[in-house]
Amino acid sequence: MRMASDLVAPTIEQIRRWSGVECPNEAARHGLSDFPPLLAELEALRGTLVFEDEPSSFEAALQAEKERTP
Repeated sequence: MRMASDLVAPTIEQIRRWSGVECPNEAARHGLSDFPPLLAELEALRGTLVFEDEPSSFEAALQAEKERTP
């Protein structure tokens, strides 16, 4: 994986092109440097999480609401 500093400049450019938003300050640039480690953590989870492993809480909420409705 590329170093964080290698990803910041292209990310700033992609945001500018996609949304027309310019990077406002150094704090924003610094915040973007948090994304590469986050992406690496998410990539490490690839294939380990399966939606069907346990009942969805959303599905349980729908069922509970259905049972309460007359």
